[in-house]
Amino acid sequence: MLSIREKVAYGLGDTASNIIFQTVMLFLTYFYTDIFGISPAIVGTMFLVVRIFDAVTDPLMGGIADRTETRWGKFRPYLLWLALPFGLISVLAFTTPDLSERGKVIYAFVTYSLLMLAYTAINIPYSALGGVLTARAEERVSVQSYRFVFGMLGGLLVTACTLPLVDFFGQGDRALGYQYTITAMSVMGVILFLLCFAGTRERLTPPPAQQTSIRADLASLWRNDQWRILCAAALILLTGMVIRSTLAIYYVKYYLEREDLVTAFVTLGMVGNIIGCALAQPLAKRVCKVKAYISLQVIAAAICVLGYFIDGDQLVAAFALYFIWCLFLQMATPLLWAKMADTVDYGHWKTGIRITGMVYSSVVFFIKLGLAIGGAIAGWLLAYYDYQADVVQSAATREGILLSFTLWPAAASLLVAAVMKGYKLNRERVEQLQLELKSAGRFA
Repeated sequence: MLSIREKVAYGLGDTASNIIFQTVMLFLTYFYTDIFGISPAIVGTMFLVVRIFDAVTDPLMGGIADRTETRWGKFRPYLLWLALPFGLISVLAFTTPDLSERGKVIYAFVTYSLLMLAYTAINIPYSALGGVLTARAEERVSVQSYRFVFGMLGGLLVTACTLPLVDFFGQGDRALGYQYTITAMSVMGVILFLLCFAGTRERLTPPPAQQTSIRADLASLWRNDQWRILCAAALILLTGMVIRSTLAIYYVKYYLEREDLVTAFVTLGMVGNIIGCALAQPLAKRVCKVKAYISLQVIAAAICVLGYFIDGDQLVAAFALYFIWCLFLQMATPLLWAKMADTVDYGHWKTGIRITGMVYSSVVFFIKLGLAIGGAIAGWLLAYYDYQADVVQSAATREGILLSFTLWPAAASLLVAAVMKGYKLNRERVEQLQLELKSAGRFA
């Protein structure tokens, strides 16, 4: 059994990661369009183009982490080495130098690319670390529940404090306010990564005789059919989730026409995220986590569809539905990440090669690809519906924002549920695989 202290320490790493992840999801598109002055179509395209590089950097980082050998383990050292660079690059991404229109696009492209590269380099080892803390299936769900509760606390910090801090630090200069706000959050993130490093320990390791190349690892990965299902689900899930999260500000400001309630809206959603993550472990104890995951996606889709019929003056209903959507959708998140550790065991059983870093890095790639596609689609949808920054929107634009905020995410959740029908690694199957690995002397 892992101690609560170690689970908390691991969770603090996701608090640090989520300070940036949630800021990117919730505020970066708005920052680029309304603060830095870049067109939404260019922003959407930039998000997608940068993700092309992840096709190389993510599996490469996973392969590097799998081959790292230090007295601290394979994955923990990266939290120590990269915390400060990650924090510095985060500040640069939210800095607005006085440049020409073309210069702004180049600067945004370069700093966003560096931010995503730094996120890859620290978050993939951090994610893989969760797969080597314990082999027990129920403990894996518990670890991920702690992770995402603390991760969402980081998100709560972002939603509740970002705009007030922008006003406080900026004193009317929103660009300066964003820069100082991200600086303060980055300092906190560096400290939390270091606490995560100090409070965790790696326990599961590959067989001592395992010697493979990255090419062999990729071939082994592709043979893992359950991994392929998780990748597809992660891609679709994040695409829909990011469309909705990105457009939340626009929905409140332009559809509900209550810009003063943006912070309250996204903060209430983050509270729903935290409660949902906390409920994942008791849910997994009572219900098959595969069936539970599929059901939660269907419920989330139904809530989104219902939101389409909410009028702009129905504030209580709009707030309530967003809270409930966040609760049910995030109840599924720890279940998804616990499944990643299970697919590592399955791949080890099927191919004889244990590649924890590669499995996590590849799934994280599809998560980030979904993040990029969702952000790109959100930007393209805004452009398609003739969105103009900081002006009263036309009726067609308001309707477009509503449709994009509700029906697109609903379709994504239903598609995730359909994809997960092919996932077969329930608790009984994972325990059977682990017993076979142990009897063959291939499981630490």
